[in-house]
Amino acid sequence: MQKPEIQLSRLSLEEKARLCVGMNFWMTQNYPEYDIPSLFMSDGPHGLRKQDVEKSDHLGINESHPSVCYPTASAAACTWDRDLLRRMGCVLGREAAQSGVDILLGPGINIKRSPLCGRNFEYYSEDPCLAGELAAAMVEGIQSAPAAACVKHFAANSQENRRKAVDAVMDERTLREIYLAAFETVVKKGGVKAVMTSYNKVNGDYPAQNPHLSRDILRQEWGFDGILLTDWGAMDQIVPSLQAGLSLQMPGNDGSSVRKLVKSVEDGRLKEECLDGAVLSILRVIQSLRETPAAEPISPEEGHAFAAEVAKNAVVLLKNEDSILPLGENDRIAVIGEMAAEPRYQGGGSSHVNPYRVSSALEEMKKLCPGLVYAPGYSGAETNEALLEQARAAAASCHTVVAFIGLPESFESETYDRTSLDIPPAYVRLVEELAAVNPRLAVVLSNGSVISMPWLLRAKAVVEAYLCGEAGGEAVSSILFGRTNPSGKLAETFVGRIEDSPAYLYTPAGEDRSDRCEYREGIFVGYRYYEKKKIDPVFPFGHGLSYTQFAYSQLRLNRKELSDGEELEVSCRVTNTGGVAGREIVQVYVGRVDSPVPAPVKELREFSKIHLEPGETKEVAFRLGKRAFAYYNTALGDYYVPDGQYQILVGASSADIRLWDTVRVRPEKPWQPEVTRNTILRDILESPQWSAIFSEKYAQIQPYLPFGLDKMDLEREPFARALLNNMTLHSLASYVGEHLRDEEIDALVDQMNRAAGRS
Repeated sequence: MQKPEIQLSRLSLEEKARLCVGMNFWMTQNYPEYDIPSLFMSDGPHGLRKQDVEKSDHLGINESHPSVCYPTASAAACTWDRDLLRRMGCVLGREAAQSGVDILLGPGINIKRSPLCGRNFEYYSEDPCLAGELAAAMVEGIQSAPAAACVKHFAANSQENRRKAVDAVMDERTLREIYLAAFETVVKKGGVKAVMTSYNKVNGDYPAQNPHLSRDILRQEWGFDGILLTDWGAMDQIVPSLQAGLSLQMPGNDGSSVRKLVKSVEDGRLKEECLDGAVLSILRVIQSLRETPAAEPISPEEGHAFAAEVAKNAVVLLKNEDSILPLGENDRIAVIGEMAAEPRYQGGGSSHVNPYRVSSALEEMKKLCPGLVYAPGYSGAETNEALLEQARAAAASCHTVVAFIGLPESFESETYDRTSLDIPPAYVRLVEELAAVNPRLAVVLSNGSVISMPWLLRAKAVVEAYLCGEAGGEAVSSILFGRTNPSGKLAETFVGRIEDSPAYLYTPAGEDRSDRCEYREGIFVGYRYYEKKKIDPVFPFGHGLSYTQFAYSQLRLNRKELSDGEELEVSCRVTNTGGVAGREIVQVYVGRVDSPVPAPVKELREFSKIHLEPGETKEVAFRLGKRAFAYYNTALGDYYVPDGQYQILVGASSADIRLWDTVRVRPEKPWQPEVTRNTILRDILESPQWSAIFSEKYAQIQPYLPFGLDKMDLEREPFARALLNNMTLHSLASYVGEHLRDEEIDALVDQMNRAAGRS
């Protein structure tokens, strides 16, 4: 293949324009005469949804080629395992390459702002650190084969309601710290080759034509040089989109976009260099795919086995009162619930995979416990007295009951949001009826997102299986019988009431006709919000139990003070104090003491999953750099670490902190805001530099101040300080008249700004 720059030089204006618009529903334009092939795309966050071009859709309606269905992102995130997600990416990349798929449309890494978002099952987490790290690993795996990953949906795609019209409005700090941070990690650390824009607007513009998002941040600041493509139909105007950094409009259209591009270049409204840049980004990806070594083919059997491995690591044991799990293989067990026999294992919409082979928990449990008793308990989302009586009888006759419930497929999908956290009333009634006849009740959940659990006190054990893919039945059975020790932990907070969620007041829902959605909760999303508001969740972020126990000890920091240009080394020891081997996820959070800006109590900054044999101890080490302590300073236009004390918190969940210490971090380049005539005196008095300059002038005007300030010592008398705190320089002048003239205020402001390094 010739270098992309040489290929570009051979293309006519119209040929270049055609490369920037899809040739059909799934393919880019090809030019065999220039050795430029088409790129074939396929949905693929948790399995290939490759379709024939003539039977194409982007909503999972038409049939697709058979493929292995892996756990959805909501489940895979619960593994907290970078290596496993990298291997999952490798498997997907191999399957894509052997199926002729060049660009795999995934993973999806949007933040779970609200538990009601219809696509939450496609997304990793409410936390950008966890989402970004796992997605970067998966992208690396996909791109180890001759296949490109396409991370999506850029950006702030947090709801399906009015998704093609709604404008996600937020401040820059919220945008950077919460909704862009995972994308930044995937671009910089994962080296992703393609990014897909979202349907929604962000601060007034569709991302495809939002120059601040796509050009300034993605392209220039982060250095992304790959393909920026639209979601299918997610573009308004082609010319401003290319000017903002877009490479490719998908799918193909009637030719109007090509005509518009050609005419705009001829009219001088679009620089041809801009069009060239878009084309080059496509040609560079083609070149990189050709230069990537061929990958080993993968059989469906190998893929299914790996899907089972991921699922076993993803299942979360939420509750295990009286240690009723694991089950005994010789116990008399009642399995209740249609989902045990007809599993819910994936979500609806564009990610819907035509699976290779689906295993049910019921058939897998029978292999280990042939004498178990089964009753469906419900049909679809409904039950009746006959089904309930059969279930009660089965439960009463057995030692332990396992009920399978969750969310029916119709409750969550692309194109619409949920309207509540509730599961079908029939399922709630079933659990209550079963608990009434047999208190040894375990509940297994199949759902893509957070649900309410009004029945929680009636169940002794709860297993969250999420949507665990085609091999989920094998994973659940293995967990229930103790063949696998559960090691998954929640990647989102389970809250009891939707009214307690941070976005509740600010999320259009139901019949709301608003196309403006203000993210007024700001950076306080998920556990950041619940901890700040002191709302106890049902299950906290990072929670997950094991059949063994882990003890944490000997937290060590390599220093007690550092600059933001240095790294902090953190280590601790973890011991398996139980009787079986297990895996523990060690979580590191950072909290800022006395933050000068609104800040969460703590934020996840690192994590590691380790395997320990009974009695074994391992040391776990982490490195925390500047971003672990920083917030996005909008006035500075960059991340900034304020001088102060920081808590280093290590634990088993956000609510289960086992070890902690403090460290002082100082910025190498201290920053102070600009002083103006309207700066309140409290800010000036709290700055040693400014206070020294102000105090000199204050001594001159103090004899003329009212309220008794002329006789009060600012350093010794709190009342005097309180009187001044909320005054500004210009209001102070109003009390002393000619003793503090405008030109003196201006000189004072200039002197303080120069002292802070401002000219």
